[in-house]
Amino acid sequence: MTGSRVGDYRILQEAALRDYLAGLPEIAALLGGAPAGWAITEVGDGNLNLVFIVKGNRGGIAVKQALPYVRLVGESWPLPLSRAHYEYLALSRQAELAPGLVPALLHHNETLALTVMELLEPHVIMRKGLVAGTRYPRFVEDITTFMARTLFFTSDLALTAAEKKDAIAAFAGNHALCKITEDLIFTDPYRVAAQNRWTAPYLDGLAASLRDDMELHVAISRLKLKFMASPEGLLHGDLHTGSIMVTEGETRVIDPEFAFYGPMGFDVGAVLANLLMAYFASSGHERAPGERQAFESWVLQTVEKVWNGFARKFLGLWRTEARGDAYPVSLFAGDKGAARLEIERQAYLQRLFTDTVGFAAAKTIRRIFGLAHNIDFELIEDPKSRAISEARAVRLARGMMVEAVAFRTIADVTGAARKLRDWQPELSG
Repeated sequence: MTGSRVGDYRILQEAALRDYLAGLPEIAALLGGAPAGWAITEVGDGNLNLVFIVKGNRGGIAVKQALPYVRLVGESWPLPLSRAHYEYLALSRQAELAPGLVPALLHHNETLALTVMELLEPHVIMRKGLVAGTRYPRFVEDITTFMARTLFFTSDLALTAAEKKDAIAAFAGNHALCKITEDLIFTDPYRVAAQNRWTAPYLDGLAASLRDDMELHVAISRLKLKFMASPEGLLHGDLHTGSIMVTEGETRVIDPEFAFYGPMGFDVGAVLANLLMAYFASSGHERAPGERQAFESWVLQTVEKVWNGFARKFLGLWRTEARGDAYPVSLFAGDKGAARLEIERQAYLQRLFTDTVGFAAAKTIRRIFGLAHNIDFELIEDPKSRAISEARAVRLARGMMVEAVAFRTIADVTGAARKLRDWQPELSG
């Protein structure tokens, strides 16, 4: 890491970035050729940061720099640069726990809030692939390994109490990013907020109903409290299909700048929610009725396999790798103790599943009525068709949030989604 003073932060556009990278011998050697010949392209399509692809005659890199404000909104919404530090910490830890499933780190400058990583090619953002109807056979195996290992090995099941508290402290300063989540996911969609938006006028009535639904307000408030008060493991914090890059044979998880210690179901729920949104959006991308039926079946099968694979791997780690201070071995000695502990493991996973269902619902609703939306829906050109797809997703999400305990298995979730595939909502306007 390059050392420099706090006042040395500056936004690096193409010329300044070229000069900076040229001063890093290992990076310059990786790129190859004269710096003047490097191709630099700004490709950031996210909400917060600058992202560059830099290519020389020998190789390429990705460069990410945090801006001192929310890129989606502008300088009126300042944001601390320290989020780049937490992202670097998270990527480093994830690389240890789930090797090969995050991009390799090549350089980090904390003062510039800048990180250089391997260039992922020919990987694509998974969300874009899902919009196109592409299936990814490797995804389930990889994402379940990533979640099971990063969540289990940062939990009290794997860490001593002291180790866990130190780990929580290392990420505790990332509260500005947590505040974004607390507002945009758990609060704003359920009240009048300047940055809310939806497919108007068709969803005007549905938006108003969210603001008047006290059962929903109670349910989302309980989830918000759990998000703020349950540091169960190290979360990616923004694990949607826009933070996953894929090919048919590889998966890489990127962009963990929202990382902190929170409830495990938040990460798992984020993955499931984005798959479910891809399912409901699919009909809006059809060129002919039924042409995406096989893709939609694959998506729902993937939803089931993601939860079941995660649960199986998490339980397997608990049975073989538990070294933490939770559930001490001395309390579960002998066959009787082992049997009782196994019952408790299953109960733990059932509680985690209930959390996952609720958080998946919260992630869905925010993407339809909050500030930042998904291209799954946004790229549906006809606004009425888009609103129909979104209303179906919200109907499922409301049930999942208010009646989370009624969903006992992941098949209950996919079954409910399947029943809503052709439901015709009443729209406003």
